[in-house]
Amino acid sequence: MATSKRTTVPAIRDHCLAVPGSSSAGSSSAAQPLVMVTAYDAPGARIADEAGVDMILVGDSLAMVVLGYEDTLQVTVADIAHHTAAVARARPSALIVADLPWMSYHISVEETVRNAAELIRAGAQSVKLEGGRKRLPMIEALISAEIPVMGHLGLTPQSLHAMGGYKVQARKSEAALELLADAKALQHAGCFSIVLEGVPDEVARMVTESLDIPTIGIGAGRQCDGQVLVFHDLLGLEDRVPAKFVRKYASLKSDAVVAVRQFAEDVRSGCFPDDSESYHLSEQQAEALSLYGSQPS
Repeated sequence: MATSKRTTVPAIRDHCLAVPGSSSAGSSSAAQPLVMVTAYDAPGARIADEAGVDMILVGDSLAMVVLGYEDTLQVTVADIAHHTAAVARARPSALIVADLPWMSYHISVEETVRNAAELIRAGAQSVKLEGGRKRLPMIEALISAEIPVMGHLGLTPQSLHAMGGYKVQARKSEAALELLADAKALQHAGCFSIVLEGVPDEVARMVTESLDIPTIGIGAGRQCDGQVLVFHDLLGLEDRVPAKFVRKYASLKSDAVVAVRQFAEDVRSGCFPDDSESYHLSEQQAEALSLYGSQPS
């Protein structure tokens, strides 16, 4: 789907309608699955965009993979806005989605809209927030303010304490039906897409086939309309043990350590910089400087 043209919210929202009669990525006649990755700065955005992704998520995962926190709860609106602006400066053709962090949309409708507006001003084209039907007043206010919203259901990291940790959700039929009801409510409220995280494949398929907007899976099996992974995870930029659903496509940290170690060895041995990596005076200026240096003080 990705092209040199800017990807828009309507294009993502209508993705499932690209092929008549198609509503699920699991169908052989379905539209090509959507691709979303996180990015937190201009170089990351350029890499993702040149790779042809459809959406870039400035995720609150930056708390762990960039800022060094233990969970997503420490990141602020200012943090997300700062990194969103960096991504936006790369002018990617991919749609920029910015996470609304914990406590930025929980207190009041007014505060929710104000915080989302800060992310839009920073360069986001849409925002993402976690939670089901209890978030409807916030979502409806954002939609009314012309701010596109992506939902997020299932394992919602900002609720890790309430969930008792990072646990797969909707394992029982009652919980699966609750998740489906939440997804339908988010669609009805105006969300253009919904992330499904940490839910069984069968549940993700049921939700995906029941919606007219695309689902983006992370740890939700193969049946969603698209997939998302964290930039640092798929590139192997961290040592942390990846979740079951993470596929590493590179091991860039080990490559980077080798490169920096070689640099350190070259500096200590005097191999760096060599003559070709140094600037030099012209012969005339070098001779003049030599004569000046030979004069008695």
